[in-house]
Amino acid sequence: MESIKIGKAKLAWLNGGVTHLDGGAMFGVVPRALWSKKYSVNADNQIELRTDPILLQVDGLNVLIDSGIGNDKLSEKQKKIFGVWEESNLTEELSTHSLTCEDIDIICMTHLHFDHACGLTKWKDGELVPAFPNAKIYTSEVEWNEMRNPNIRSVNTYWEDNWKPIVHQVHTFKEEAEIVEGLKMIHTSGHSDGHSILFFEDGDETFIHMADLMPTHAHQNILWALAYDDYPVTSVHQKEKWMNLGYRKGAWYTFYHDAYYRALKFDEKGNVIESLARPQSSYD
Repeated sequence: MESIKIGKAKLAWLNGGVTHLDGGAMFGVVPRALWSKKYSVNADNQIELRTDPILLQVDGLNVLIDSGIGNDKLSEKQKKIFGVWEESNLTEELSTHSLTCEDIDIICMTHLHFDHACGLTKWKDGELVPAFPNAKIYTSEVEWNEMRNPNIRSVNTYWEDNWKPIVHQVHTFKEEAEIVEGLKMIHTSGHSDGHSILFFEDGDETFIHMADLMPTHAHQNILWALAYDDYPVTSVHQKEKWMNLGYRKGAWYTFYHDAYYRALKFDEKGNVIESLARPQSSYD
């Protein structure tokens, strides 16, 4: 899979599976005539959305950003509804880096919706167990509380299967947490109430993982918020803040969902100046 070095950090994308969701929902009030010029859509009005964790290796630690769609966690009906044409392949992917799931030290969960959190647990001998048994799992306090006590809307995406086996591994924070030197998780709200982004800085080298505030390169426009967002106005203001900062710093923006780009770097006017593309799969 693709990789990039940003300062002292090495990032590599792992095959965490794929979903195909309604394009209208992913672009909210933006007309299809506009968003479809920036992101491909199929005859069923679905767009391809990867669920690919990022392996971040920094300061001798193996860190995952989100966990993928998992394996055997969804029913056949759910796979059809969510367009899951491919499940996770993390064990094999990690082996190419001479790692196992036991070697993961930290997992940074930007939020705990099923398409980010299913990979946290796996089936073993008929029961669900932690997929990364030695990892500290970081997420915001707000997100963790809602995961365990979802409301009438969020109950459809916060699943017990994804949190009960990993309770002892979870570490929460309120506003922000320094995961390792130079790497912070920052609570933004917006997409979910507990949604967080990652900000990394090493000298003049920076990357910002916007997670589902900007799930794909086509969501660069600060006003293009998802219909799935719980707090879309917050998403817009947070995106404006972090895009403006990243533009000034010449930061890389990394993606979990984008089917076409792993990372992009913009100039101060928001023009792409460097990119790391994702090779297209056989069904693209």
